[in-house]
Amino acid sequence: MPDTAAQAPTDRTRVRRIAENAHYDRATLHAIIDAAYLCHLAFADEKGTHCIPMACWREGEYLYIHGSNGGRLLKLLQKGTQACVTITHLDGLVLARSAFNHSMNYRSAMVYGVFERVEDKRAALDAFMQHLAPGRQHEARPGSDKEFAATTVMRISLDEAACKVRSGGPVDDEEDMAHPAWAGVLPFVVMHTPPVVDPVCGIAPPAYVQGWTRGG
Repeated sequence: MPDTAAQAPTDRTRVRRIAENAHYDRATLHAIIDAAYLCHLAFADEKGTHCIPMACWREGEYLYIHGSNGGRLLKLLQKGTQACVTITHLDGLVLARSAFNHSMNYRSAMVYGVFERVEDKRAALDAFMQHLAPGRQHEARPGSDKEFAATTVMRISLDEAACKVRSGGPVDDEEDMAHPAWAGVLPFVVMHTPPVVDPVCGIAPPAYVQGWTRGG
């Protein structure tokens, strides 16, 4: 059974602003990460503070990234640099009667810690391909020894993480309830649109392509 127990917040992960929207359980954290293809990774070096978008995936209690051996980010992370990883899914704009009571519905996660290098790169990248398109790792040309040698895979533990989730309609002050402005939610939904085949591809679409518009 999946681990759904709540994780005690640390000083870095404790949500202080609108604390009632905080979630520290593993089920919420896993769901937010698993619904993402991209994360943003923040770190600091002698040139300042940076935030870089990265492809990501989860295995167990770790979030994984990968990149070129020569990349500044991966070189820095291997030195034990502290990092903060964020993921956000926007679910809607919340329009209130008062301008200052407008909000957004969202699901977000923050993970703090230090990345570690993954030695079994082949298994980790197979899992990444499985996250992108289940079954694809058995169809695409496998990576060559040279390609794997030029790639670094790293992971960060989910031990220090927190989520924040907002849902529902507007929350207006009592004195604004009679104000003549439309109030409600403008939802956002991620849609899977029909696949676009490469014009020179003569291969019949596999199951994960045929099922794409149905959500996989």
